[in-house]
Amino acid sequence: MTTEPAQPPPAPAVPPAQPEPPAQPEPPAQPEPPVPPQPQIPPAAGELTADPDLPSAAPAAPRAPRRPRPVLLSTCALVVGALAGGGVGYAIQAQRPPTPLPKLQVARPSYPAQVVDPTAFAAEQPAPPAIDGDLRKLLISAPDGSGPWGDLPDKTSWMSAGDLAEHSSRPELMFKDLLSTGFRRAVEVDWKKDDIRYRVLLTQYTPDHSDEAKSRRAEPFADGANGGYTVYNVPRYWSDSNDQYYYGLATAKRGTVQMTVEIFSPKQVDSGALKDLAKQQWERLV
Repeated sequence: MTTEPAQPPPAPAVPPAQPEPPAQPEPPAQPEPPVPPQPQIPPAAGELTADPDLPSAAPAAPRAPRRPRPVLLSTCALVVGALAGGGVGYAIQAQRPPTPLPKLQVARPSYPAQVVDPTAFAAEQPAPPAIDGDLRKLLISAPDGSGPWGDLPDKTSWMSAGDLAEHSSRPELMFKDLLSTGFRRAVEVDWKKDDIRYRVLLTQYTPDHSDEAKSRRAEPFADGANGGYTVYNVPRYWSDSNDQYYYGLATAKRGTVQMTVEIFSPKQVDSGALKDLAKQQWERLV
């Protein structure tokens, strides 16, 4: 026996390294397409712009939830308040006792036992209403045997402010004066007899211009008449000719109505004829 140690078995042979395959040639790089320029949007008012030289900032925090609008809250509050107030009022009214209705039968009117004096009772009554209705019924008519005076109305007719202005020597001034002094309406009648011309006119004003219905303080033509008459001795001239005429005028007032009686005569006006004509017209107004 030998004491030599046993020899280890020989190591397996290492196969030779295989040669690496040749590297594949890389394909040529494709040129990148040009990037179109992006439109620059101006920043909104109050918005901060990022400086390109500074590092990018942190991402923006999420927007807080929008608060409800004040108008919506006010509307809801008004609706709720109205409903609540109506409910409270209905509940209060329902708890109250019902109000009893008045009796259907009332006390009968009573009259004084003493005898009333008719005169005193009439004096206590209010004044009669102002003249109203158809004024043509209050105007006298042309007497028998008379004829028309030109194109003037020989029958009782309504007259406008323009018609009355045409009779005056200054139509424009007369027309403006009538419209500015509360003219309401007028009626007129004209006639001619024995070369003497007559005109009777009733002019009514509005109640707030009753002072425009004027009367002349002259010779009275009737008892209690609010007016008078005047006969002029100096002749006058017609506006469209050199012919002369004598003039007589009578006026009176009752409420808002003014009465005018005119006589145009080639000779001196008879005062008695003017007085009688004015008295006839006044008696139809009272």
